[in-house]
Amino acid sequence: TVIPHDLHEGVDDYMEWLKCKAGPEAHEHGHGLDLNGWTARPWHLDENLHPVVWTVNTTLEQLKKRDPTRPFFAWCSFLRPHSPYDPPKVFWDMFINRELPDIPIGDWARKYDVPNPGLSIIAWYGRLTPEQNHRMRAAYMAMVSFIDAQVGRLLVALQRELGVLDDTLIIFTSDHGDMMGDHHLHRKTYAYEGSARIPFLVRYPKGWDLPTGTFEHVVGLQDVMPTILEAAGIQVPEGVTGKSIFSAVRGESWREFIHGEHSPCYSVDEAMHYLTDGREKYIWLPASNTELFFDLTVDRQERRNLADDPAYRERIELWRNRLIKLLGERGDGFSDGKQLLPRTDWWSAVVK
Repeated sequence: TVIPHDLHEGVDDYMEWLKCKAGPEAHEHGHGLDLNGWTARPWHLDENLHPVVWTVNTTLEQLKKRDPTRPFFAWCSFLRPHSPYDPPKVFWDMFINRELPDIPIGDWARKYDVPNPGLSIIAWYGRLTPEQNHRMRAAYMAMVSFIDAQVGRLLVALQRELGVLDDTLIIFTSDHGDMMGDHHLHRKTYAYEGSARIPFLVRYPKGWDLPTGTFEHVVGLQDVMPTILEAAGIQVPEGVTGKSIFSAVRGESWREFIHGEHSPCYSVDEAMHYLTDGREKYIWLPASNTELFFDLTVDRQERRNLADDPAYRERIELWRNRLIKLLGERGDGFSDGKQLLPRTDWWSAVVK
């Protein structure tokens, strides 16, 4: 469904609020940055008008209106640090002149090492200048710091203003990361670490008798709902693919690996299936029947593709067979149960 631009703004609560506060001509993208672009600059309006601040303010307003005698569920969802990369200037200044980590470029990424196609500000691949890369990455880091500050403001309010912090289960996670020029790639949708690896932090209510610390298990967004249901004492329905992360925390059996996939978005050649246990990662591109394999224990930045390395042949075969079995059981045409089946008509497979 395509929502007309005028109607889209009509149902955008933030935009309606912004126009009331800053005037009818005010716009979130008045700085000229694109929603999927790699360009960056400081936020053009007062910091208190930024959508990140509005998101926290609106969440707190709703919590203050709730019936304090009843439990609550709140979903505080930030659009940023997704582009546009537009942190308030005070956060921009923290990073723009700072030396940043080197950009990892894999030995498999040569096909993306080309000048930015047509100088497009929304190009999904291509080599940027050092200055362009620096501004993009500095702005992203600044935006993450800005969100950190606003999450802190939310937690302080839960404790001091609402008095519910110690009774609240908090899950902090994201739907994807951002390549930020790694391997000459931009935006999201990829199986690579910059896009696919996300934070998953959980804070228990006070008094819960569960272990704390860092747990080396592969989790995904499918685990959020079962986790919340268990916390609320509600049975998880049959057929749900995710699991409550409390099972892993208690030392109970957990999945060996996780499967991810993405349909064609920027190019049919980039559609993929992948498997990972957090230590190794196997990626298969159905359109070209290309395999990539990374040993994340020694190569977290995925600089070296080991798919053709004889020393890893048995490991790659193990992961390939896992994907053959998984996709064969789905029956959508990517596997016959014996081998992977290359294909470019991804959408017909999805529809089936």
